[in-house]
Amino acid sequence: MQIWVDADACPVMIKQILFRASKRTGIPVTLIANQPLQVPRQPQIQAVQVASGFDVADNEIVRRLTAGDLVITADIPLAAEVIEQGGQALSPRGEMYSADDIAAKRTMRDFMDTLRASGIHGAGPSALGDKERQAFANALDRWLAKAVR
Repeated sequence: MQIWVDADACPVMIKQILFRASKRTGIPVTLIANQPLQVPRQPQIQAVQVASGFDVADNEIVRRLTAGDLVITADIPLAAEVIEQGGQALSPRGEMYSADDIAAKRTMRDFMDTLRASGIHGAGPSALGDKERQAFANALDRWLAKAVR
């Protein structure tokens, strides 16, 4: 069992929660990014730098993923692929993606991309606050409780 992090856009506060959880439980956490990352010197935490390019980090996560692993990502297409591979995906806002709702989320994402490409500018997601940080920590704790059993 492993936690994979789509780390290029993952907020620092979420990484810190993951590092503490990994230290507490011993579950490995691997951050995958297109840029060098600093991680704590703990044997179960590592960072992997991949080449720059569209979806390179996402593809590396999917390549390494095994059924039952958890992926931390806000990327809907990556979350869909993780679910198809038997993994679980959790957003930095604390939302666990599921097979039941991922198609609808992907459709909404594509619709919003179309609107932005048409020149209709919508507000992006709000900044991560205490409420989202707590929702993420709670969802991670629920996943860890099941994983440790």
